[in-house]
Amino acid sequence: MSEITSLPLSRRSLIVGAGATAAMLAGTRTGLAADPLKVGFVYVGPIGDHGYSYSHDLGRKAVEAEFGDRVKVTFVENVNEGPDSERVIRQLATAGNGLIFSTSFGFMQPTIRVARQFPKVVFEHATGYMRADNVGIYNGRFYEGRAVLGTIAGLVSKTGSVGYVASFPIPEVIMGINAFLLAARKVRPDLTVKVIWLNSWYDPGKEADAAKALIDGGADVIAQHVDSPAAMQVAEARGAYAFGQASDMSRFAPRAHLTAIVYDWAPYYKERVKLVLDGAWKSDDTWWGLKEGLIRMAPYNPSLPEEIRKQADAVRDAIAAGTLQPFAGPVKDQKGAVRIAAGETISDADLLKMDWLVEGVQS
Repeated sequence: MSEITSLPLSRRSLIVGAGATAAMLAGTRTGLAADPLKVGFVYVGPIGDHGYSYSHDLGRKAVEAEFGDRVKVTFVENVNEGPDSERVIRQLATAGNGLIFSTSFGFMQPTIRVARQFPKVVFEHATGYMRADNVGIYNGRFYEGRAVLGTIAGLVSKTGSVGYVASFPIPEVIMGINAFLLAARKVRPDLTVKVIWLNSWYDPGKEADAAKALIDGGADVIAQHVDSPAAMQVAEARGAYAFGQASDMSRFAPRAHLTAIVYDWAPYYKERVKLVLDGAWKSDDTWWGLKEGLIRMAPYNPSLPEEIRKQADAVRDAIAAGTLQPFAGPVKDQKGAVRIAAGETISDADLLKMDWLVEGVQS
């Protein structure tokens, strides 16, 4: 078994030797140029979640539309993180898929293990940090969009209390909560965020119950890092505001839905498939956000005042331009300790291992 080593010059990843080289992978595709490239996608939720897995599946469909009969694309949905995902990923490799996208954080170790056994197969893993010669990683800077949502929440909340329905306390989710509150407090310094952890990416019943509890506790705005529109539908029924997750969810809550972070994976998927088809793929570490268009904002609710729209747009545009850093110091954690000093910002490496919540988050 290859040894895991840190790559000092890398922005955020670990390289795991898998015994394959870019030249070997390129040569494999060249030799099969006459055959369609078989591409497999593994999703943690159903494609009908209208959130994260749904957004990835739109990217899959874009690949089919772009490359036609040059590819043969399949997907497996509702795959549990852990042993189930390793079994599914291995089955896709055994079935002759030359490129496999595993799209959830908990698929990371299973992807690495299967990649060691199939050095001629190309693997791409979303939201993780472990790479190999035949494993690339990719991620979205979701926290950038959440800073825009936080700005809006701070401007529309009357109670100063926002509810946050969260999945797992992993860095991706924690940095989103923190960016949301830091942005909200720039426009309303007394605002607090109450988090309910579900330890699930997709469970509409639990999501609805959490939203009800948060609203009963005084929240008049609901944010979420879970994948169904259930929490927003509760907000609609209870007279609160809400934000969608991963796609425009306004049709489920036309009054409550103020906007949403939209994940657009299509450009990335098309780029990576083309590289494999051309025999030019190599393991890479990609983290795109508002600037690159992987993250964008859904249309604002027509009821949102123009002044609030302008402030939200200004935050979005400044982040995309690199002139505004959502984690610029000073930043304190829940215990009041300074985590980011005044005049400083946080590195990507520290973002990707963030395990602390900012001052004002109640969890």
